[in-house]
Amino acid sequence: MYSIRQEQIREYIEHNNVVTIKELQKMFPDVSLMTIHRDLDALEKDGAVIKFRGGAKSVRHTGDVEFNVRMRENLMGKQDITRKALALLQPHTSVFLDASTTNLALARALPDMNLNIFTTGPSIALELCRLHNPVVTLCCGTINRNNLAISGQNTLEMLEKINIDTAFIGVSGCSVEAGFTCGTESDMLVKRLVIQKARKSVLVCGHDKFTCLMPYTFATLADVDYVVSDGQVPEAFAEAAARENVTIL
Repeated sequence: MYSIRQEQIREYIEHNNVVTIKELQKMFPDVSLMTIHRDLDALEKDGAVIKFRGGAKSVRHTGDVEFNVRMRENLMGKQDITRKALALLQPHTSVFLDASTTNLALARALPDMNLNIFTTGPSIALELCRLHNPVVTLCCGTINRNNLAISGQNTLEMLEKINIDTAFIGVSGCSVEAGFTCGTESDMLVKRLVIQKARKSVLVCGHDKFTCLMPYTFATLADVDYVVSDGQVPEAFAEAAARENVTIL
C-alpha cells in the first residue's frame, strides 16, 4: 500500500509523463532527497513508475510523440528556426541532419547547394531528393516506427567513419539542469556521437521544449556551439549559455 505522499507522486508523474527529482523536492520541501528516492524506488518496484538519473517517468510514457503528430506542432516556430538555421550552412561542407521534424522543415527549405548531407531520417533523405547538387547519404540501421529515426549499432559504426562540419540536432526537451534530452536511449547514443564528431553543433529547439523533460540527456550546453530557437529563451538558460560561449539565435 502506498503512503499518501507516494500516491501523490505517482499521480503527478502519471499526469506529467516525465518529472525531475527537483520538481518532487519542490512538491515536498519538508522531505529529504533520500526519502524522495526511496519513494520512487518503492513505486518502481511495484511497476508504477520508471526511474532514471535525475527523475522518473510514467510506465505509459514510451518516448517521443509520434512523428506525424510532432510534424503538425508549432509550424510557425519551425519556419522561424529554419530561417535562422539556413544562415549557418556553408556550401562544399559536410552536414548532418538528425530525424527531427524541425530538420525535415529545414530540408524542405534547403536551397540547391553543393553539400554532403548525412541523415538518420528517411523522410529527410526523400525530401532532399528534389535537389540536384547535394550528395545525400541515409545512414544504415534500424528504423523506429514511432519517430521515424534510424539508430542502432550499425548506425554508430557508420557515423564513426565520417567527418561532419555542421550537425543539426533536434531536441525533445531541455533545461539548464538536465541539458538537452530525448526520448530513447538509441537516439541519445546517435545524437551524442554526432555532437562529438562535428566541428560545429547546432541544436534546433522550439520554445515549447524549454518546459519539457525527456529521460535521456545527450548533451549539455558545454557540448554545443549554437542553439536555434523560435522565441525568447528562459533567462536562466540564456545566462548559462553565455557562460559556456554558446550562441543563441
